[in-house]
Amino acid sequence: MTIAEIAEHAGVSVPTVSKVLNGRSDVAEATRLRVKQVMADRGYQRRKPGIQRRVGLVDMVLPSLDSPWVVEVLRGAEAEARKAGAQIVLTSAENRPAGDRQWLDHLMARRSDGLVLVVSEPDPEVVEQLAALHTPIVLLDPVGGSDPSFATVGATNWAGGLSAVEHLVGLGHRRIGVISGRPQLVCSQERVEGYRAALGRAGIAPDEDLVHFGDFRPHGGRLGAQQMLDLAEPPTAIFAGSDMQAVGVYQEAATRGLRIPEDLSVVGFDDIAFCEDMTPQLTTVRQPLARMASEAVRLALAAEDTTPPPRVELATHLVVRESTGPAPH
Repeated sequence: MTIAEIAEHAGVSVPTVSKVLNGRSDVAEATRLRVKQVMADRGYQRRKPGIQRRVGLVDMVLPSLDSPWVVEVLRGAEAEARKAGAQIVLTSAENRPAGDRQWLDHLMARRSDGLVLVVSEPDPEVVEQLAALHTPIVLLDPVGGSDPSFATVGATNWAGGLSAVEHLVGLGHRRIGVISGRPQLVCSQERVEGYRAALGRAGIAPDEDLVHFGDFRPHGGRLGAQQMLDLAEPPTAIFAGSDMQAVGVYQEAATRGLRIPEDLSVVGFDDIAFCEDMTPQLTTVRQPLARMASEAVRLALAAEDTTPPPRVELATHLVVRESTGPAPH
């Protein structure tokens, strides 16, 4: 019998049953007794870790489905699942915390061999309810911070920011701007810290007017570029924290009649498919998105009970194309 069926018979929600199973105190005593009585009457036995029968499904929760970034993630996840004889069940959180009531009810009713959360802010209550099912959980690029309770797969964001800016410094640039993602996200901060480290190594004092945080989307890139290019002493190069933000920088440069890279050099981050289709082709930091997703699915299906859970960090590297050049005189 599933938790969802227990909830239906007891006339309560699935999260309430989960709270009873976990011994949470924030459940009314009468409700707790009613749920326990239904479990006893129906012969419910809580599943133990490591003995569940495989169902051939891996759930993946993504922040949205409207980004080329997502295509790379799905490509790697699907390939790894196929090798294991499993299928991917996809859910879009639409930039909300992962997991709403309906999604959680469906997951508990049908079960899953593993769950990969590709989200910035895993909902603590949802994660707790999932733990009641002993479903292996892997956080892919947990940009809201790495929860030590779960296996995680990420990339070397600091090293990527460092390599991007060292490349620009090597071309003679001294006024270098950065546009990262939301400041609450660890990956945003790490890329900016890599930027600062590269400036420090070159003996360049950081100018806070050249540090901007956006949303990893074209609008955020364009807005950051507008503000920096309006300065009395604008940058000669911009490091965008994502390729999508680099698109916004390109748009603003075109509006102002600035040539890339003759007047403004641009570096992105991710190396998604369209980088080679941009004019000029985008120099960027390659983040191995497909490999990261593949590793996350592998860990979810392995279901190994290791303490502490593994933290996998895959290397980034700079891909030099046509959007960077010597600093203008």
